[in-house]
Amino acid sequence: MNSADLASGPCPLGRAAGIFGDRWTLLIMRNATLGATRFEQFRTGLGIADNILSNRLGKLVDAGVLTKEPYEDGNRIRSHYRITQAGVALRPVLEALAAWGHTYANPAEPTIAVRIVHLPCGLPTADGSHCDVCDTGITNEDAAWVMPWVSEEPIPLATAAATAAPDGN
Repeated sequence: MNSADLASGPCPLGRAAGIFGDRWTLLIMRNATLGATRFEQFRTGLGIADNILSNRLGKLVDAGVLTKEPYEDGNRIRSHYRITQAGVALRPVLEALAAWGHTYANPAEPTIAVRIVHLPCGLPTADGSHCDVCDTGITNEDAAWVMPWVSEEPIPLATAAATAAPDGN
């Protein structure tokens, strides 16, 4: 069974695996969640070949987790990629996979955990969905990730691209 078969099958986990079942798509979504929008940002941030990146971005656009929008760069029209609400909804999955990787992936080689910070109070959260200090739920608008191997500075998360209502307004 190939990823296209999985993506259209009856199993919800199989469908998700059909979309996100290779290493690059999850890392692209991590970078999109952290605000990457341009092809060059993804390529530089991931060290991925152009053809593979182009293919994976296209699949993520087709899956509805990213949008592709044109912009002018001098005399050229280029595209940038924005995370959608479906992409934003992946945040808890990415955080859970990061926590799992920290705990279980090659435990002989220690990793540094991703910390999730609630921006209004500036404090880390236990699970990323609720702030124990403020007693409020956490959304992408008020969350940041600290990835100490990159920087100790919190990186604010991307918010969903605006989409037109079904009636076009």
